[in-house]
Amino acid sequence: MTDYNDQHYQETMQRIRGLRLIDDVFMTVCFDGNIEGAQLLLSIILDRDDLTVTEVKAQKVMKNLKGRDVWLDILATDKEGALYNVEVQRADAGADKKRARYHSSMLDSNMLAHGETWADIKESYVIFITENDVLGLNKPIYHIDRYIFECGCLPFNDGEHIIYVNGAMKGSDTALAKLMSDFFCTEAKDMNYKALSEKVRYFKESEEGVERMFDSLEDMRNEAVSEATIEYAKKMIARGKLTLEEIAEDLGLPLDKVKELAESETA
Repeated sequence: MTDYNDQHYQETMQRIRGLRLIDDVFMTVCFDGNIEGAQLLLSIILDRDDLTVTEVKAQKVMKNLKGRDVWLDILATDKEGALYNVEVQRADAGADKKRARYHSSMLDSNMLAHGETWADIKESYVIFITENDVLGLNKPIYHIDRYIFECGCLPFNDGEHIIYVNGAMKGSDTALAKLMSDFFCTEAKDMNYKALSEKVRYFKESEEGVERMFDSLEDMRNEAVSEATIEYAKKMIARGKLTLEEIAEDLGLPLDKVKELAESETA
């Protein structure tokens, strides 16, 4: 049973009240399965009125058997099979150009099935929505495509697109500026777009939505604690001052897990 007077509960509720769509934990919850919201978002950013989103998933994992996996904040698909990866980044370092390149390559590598031809590769879009102007050129949006420089910057048209949306430029009356304003609102009543404000209202003001948001934050907290415990166990194993049984008891980990960590450290 939830103790509504518990300090941790009150602190978590305070955090929920302050969350915005620019915060990735809130953005992923609000957009997961939200086709209407994703279609609005992509239509404004891409300046298109012909876009039909068919699927939206949050925290999608793309596996790389020979390298680093990636967790995508949002992965959307349209009726043509094009893929759209949307990432929100408050820290400038999180929107590194090489990261955009890596995300783009992972979209491509997961798009083509065995037996399909190169012509079957669909359009892909990696979109970073950033709190600051990380590219530093004072533009509201940046479109990055490949060009043939020897032919007067003729578009290469390989179907790969990278876009940076500058969340710092939200003061004008354009659709994009209004969208960015919504990403920085803490209250649904202050937002411009109904497809977004309804989700924000649900997760902040309805009993069911608040409970789901609370559970999401708790899962993240427990995962972080678990990862920290695992790292501490590895350090204790490396020091070799305690037995594996003692480490398991002190950290509250299953003995089998500590043995597994020990084996991996000596492999």
